[in-house]
Amino acid sequence: MAQLQSAVAGIRKKMRISVKFSGNRVTFSRIRLGITIDDPHKAITSGVNDLMARSDLIVELIKAGVSGNADSVRATAEAIAADERAKKHSGVAERISQALITTPKQDLDRQARGGLRVRDGSGGIQRRDPERPLSELFLEKHTRTACLELIEEQRRADVLRAHGLEPRHRLLLVGPPGNGKTSLAESIAYELSLPLFTVRYDAVVTSYLGETAQRLRRLFDFVRTEPCVLFFDEFDAIGKERGDLHETGEIKRVVTTLLLQLDDLPSYCVLVGATNHPELLDRATWRRFEIKLELGRPSDDQMTEYFAKKLKEFSNKSGFTAKRLRTAIAPKSISEAEDFFLDIHRRYALAQGTVTFRTLVKDRVIAWAAQHGRLGGDDRPTDPASA
Repeated sequence: MAQLQSAVAGIRKKMRISVKFSGNRVTFSRIRLGITIDDPHKAITSGVNDLMARSDLIVELIKAGVSGNADSVRATAEAIAADERAKKHSGVAERISQALITTPKQDLDRQARGGLRVRDGSGGIQRRDPERPLSELFLEKHTRTACLELIEEQRRADVLRAHGLEPRHRLLLVGPPGNGKTSLAESIAYELSLPLFTVRYDAVVTSYLGETAQRLRRLFDFVRTEPCVLFFDEFDAIGKERGDLHETGEIKRVVTTLLLQLDDLPSYCVLVGATNHPELLDRATWRRFEIKLELGRPSDDQMTEYFAKKLKEFSNKSGFTAKRLRTAIAPKSISEAEDFFLDIHRRYALAQGTVTFRTLVKDRVIAWAAQHGRLGGDDRPTDPASA
């Protein structure tokens, strides 16, 4: 006990705390806060270890700040925040995260020069607030379950971190166009109350040697500044197989940069990649995704269920059953079915009661059949000469 009293003497003097010894118990008090420690030897050893680990991070933070290495400053600060969350110091962790969100003006200028201004409709990322809940989507049971698990892990990330775990945050969606990949990314963002960042390849991919990789790094640097859902449509455009003999060395550099950025992406940023061609993805890129879901064409029963739900919104005054209307339209994807009902909504709103809903639906079915029968199954002429 004498050695213990000597050990805490310096701490007491520097921190202005009072220390009371009672048997094998030590009580520290400062201002109005009282803490009792049952095993002081173990507590002091653990505290010293934590202090040493923390001091290493602080030293790294100072070095990065002095050298002007913004990336290193951010990475170190994120490590400190993660450490605080693991210790259930959520208040401190949140303050650090909020501080990281504020980007210095010079960084914003640099991002603007690199084509990464985050404004609606411009720059390398298009930001928008999601509006579509997951409940509105028609999904296979296993797909919905996987998404709900991802959402739960993100919402309860503190519980996982208390057990030394991180929530999953990289999701790959595979399937033909029009089957809800973009809608699913939006719904995940909606359920998590996060902004949806959609990558614009026209502002990221460039013909200049090495510039695409640099812009990709700047894009991820910005994304790390706040919790969000980052959506890469047509992910195979930058995640191509590096062994493809037809590709140049530039795409290999881009894929390598992409892999590094995926590894460094913090778990509070949810990345959703979508592709119609999974066979084109680099194998290492494929392995980076913790969840992989295939969104195929809905079955006839699922499509009939969707039609029944939409008709119910109009009290089913169309004169069609859901199955009959689905057969008449024969949509090849959920996207086509949505387009059909959006068309009905528009015409019904413009009619302002001058046409019955039944007549309107019948007219739209005829118009839809004429249009899609003339253009073919995928809405495109198969012969360029017929375009």
